[in-house]
Amino acid sequence: MARIGYARVSTLDQDLDTQLERLRAEGCAIVRAEKVSGASREGRAELATVIEFLRLGDELVVTRLDRLGRDTRDVLNLIHECEQRGAFVTVLDPHVSTRGEMGHIVLTVLGMVAQMERRFIKERQRDGIERAKAEGVYRGGQPRLNRGNIAALHAEGHGPAAIAKAMGCSRMQVYRILRAF
Repeated sequence: MARIGYARVSTLDQDLDTQLERLRAEGCAIVRAEKVSGASREGRAELATVIEFLRLGDELVVTRLDRLGRDTRDVLNLIHECEQRGAFVTVLDPHVSTRGEMGHIVLTVLGMVAQMERRFIKERQRDGIERAKAEGVYRGGQPRLNRGNIAALHAEGHGPAAIAKAMGCSRMQVYRILRAF
């Protein structure tokens, strides 16, 4: 029976050290970590590796449930996959485990809270952007492509495929930009 830790932060500038130390202090022999959003399971290669590695009697340990995911259905599906492999999930804060029925109920509620928290974060972000727009200080995201260069290449007679290759983007992006001129 192995204790396998999983740590996750959402952005590259966030620090994993606190989670890693806590998981090791809890006796996790193996700890996998990644810096990726918990909004969905896409792009979470380390989590997929951990789930695939789980065997009968193993324990997946996370510091908080929102480290496992921020979508209730996703979290419940992950827990179900662990149980299908004969493993169980333990959350350290608050301490809850799927070893008993009560743990399942608590984890379901915590999953719903994590999902609500994600919605609140997005709502606050939208409110902040709207406020910044009203004050005239919002500039939006940084342009990824130089539209002037694309127009210049097109004016020189280059086709969309050649422009896309030169600019390092897709032909569809070139078509969209050229349509605006």
